[in-house]
Amino acid sequence: MPEDNDDQVGRQLADTVARLRRSMRRAARASAPDNPLSVAQLELMNCLAAAPGIRPSDVARLLRLAPNTVTTLVNALDRIGMVGREHDPDDRRTVRLTLTPIGAEALARSEDVNSRILRTAQARLDQAQRQALRTALPALVELIGEIDTYTAAGADQEPNETVTDV
Repeated sequence: MPEDNDDQVGRQLADTVARLRRSMRRAARASAPDNPLSVAQLELMNCLAAAPGIRPSDVARLLRLAPNTVTTLVNALDRIGMVGREHDPDDRRTVRLTLTPIGAEALARSEDVNSRILRTAQARLDQAQRQALRTALPALVELIGEIDTYTAAGADQEPNETVTDV
């Protein structure tokens, strides 16, 4: 049955993605042991790089974190000079978050480490495996979009339902 095959592929894909994330974290820690930033902090900084001036509540929504978790992350990053807070000129009650130059540099170093790890690992694969990764990338990007759409809809729909109001 195709559904059984889809379930099996789904389980294998979830396991593979989880193992890849763990492997990347271990390799990044080994490659840059002096990097004090957690994965959560780096994800938040990535969010700020993509949307400078974003509000903490929007960060929480995008990263699917509790607002107090975002506050804790921002406070820690602010203390070490990686993130800045600015009041919105139109509404002084609203705080906007930005990466500082130090934060942008730290994020770039982290991205460089990840790129180097992946480049080195891919170089050890044969040509067919490297081509398979290149071929799979668009489908993986599309899959991420579908997962985000499903999540934005509240993840209360059956997987075969179409999400139309996001």
